[in-house]
Amino acid sequence: MADARSGLAGDEARKAAGGSPDGDDDGRGGRARYVAIITDGNGRWAQRRGLPVLAGHEAGADTVKARLRDAVDLGVLELTVYSFSTENWNRSEDEVAGIMDMFARRIEGETPELHAEGVRMRFLGRRSSPVSPALVERMEWAEDLTRENTRITLFVAFNYGGRAEIVDAARTFNGTTEEEFRAHLYAPDMHDPDLIIRTSGEQRISNYLLWQGAYSEFVFREELWPDFSRAAFEQSLGDFSARRRRFGAR
Repeated sequence: MADARSGLAGDEARKAAGGSPDGDDDGRGGRARYVAIITDGNGRWAQRRGLPVLAGHEAGADTVKARLRDAVDLGVLELTVYSFSTENWNRSEDEVAGIMDMFARRIEGETPELHAEGVRMRFLGRRSSPVSPALVERMEWAEDLTRENTRITLFVAFNYGGRAEIVDAARTFNGTTEEEFRAHLYAPDMHDPDLIIRTSGEQRISNYLLWQGAYSEFVFREELWPDFSRAAFEQSLGDFSARRRRFGAR
């Protein structure tokens, strides 16, 4: 599989000409190589089953890993998942503490497995308080361990907000162009997503990838995230492929 970090310049050239990266000559979407997901509905999934909310988050994390493996099979080079937003700190202390514990445990336990499968891991978001230094160390360890992998890149948006990302980038920006500004984002190497999928029936962007998603296509699914199957993923990619992308051209 091609290195997911290559090809950005070629993609930008296609966009400038009004075409779609990896798209068909008639402007149809082609294959979605860069996919982002708003993984919504873990709490409702647990509630409908009479389970604690953290059981929903555990089930959601299992679905992330399963769909990541499907993404490899389906030709996706980068998968970005919305794991925990800057607004999620407003949830109950017990839920937040449980999510932090689960996140740390899964990074430590699953990173070696993902590394063996050729997954490159990257984390997007603020790495300052209230995120604990110990959790930041685990995130950096996972990034360092998987840095040279090229089979697929998994971007995990954690303590992430699109507005916060733009504000943080603006604090250090002294340039004049969009590409210079991109260099100040949390992950300048991340491609703009071809497709953003949101589960749970909600139809809003929720402060996700506001800069990168300027020309992304959207697919909204009714499934709660833990129920988002491979078949649902394939249908979403198929919806993208049937669309025409013009990037402002006719």
